[in-house]
Amino acid sequence: MNTIAKVISLIGLVVTVVPCLLYYFGRMDHETVKTVALVGTILWFLSTPLWMGRRLPVDAKHVEI
Repeated sequence: MNTIAKVISLIGLVVTVVPCLLYYFGRMDHETVKTVALVGTILWFLSTPLWMGRRLPVDAKHVEI
C-alpha cells in the first residue's frame, strides 16, 4: 500500500504542476488549469499522508525532568 500511495501522490503532484506549465506556454485555458490543478491538489493532499511518516511526540508521563 505504501508504494501505491507514493505513486498516487506523485501523479497528484504532476497533475498539479503540469497544467500550470501548459498555461504558461499558452497550451491550456485558465479555467481548465484551475480545475485540473484543484483535482491534482486534492489527490496529493489525500494520498501523501498515507505514506509520509512522522515521529509521534514523546508522551509527557515518560519524560523525567
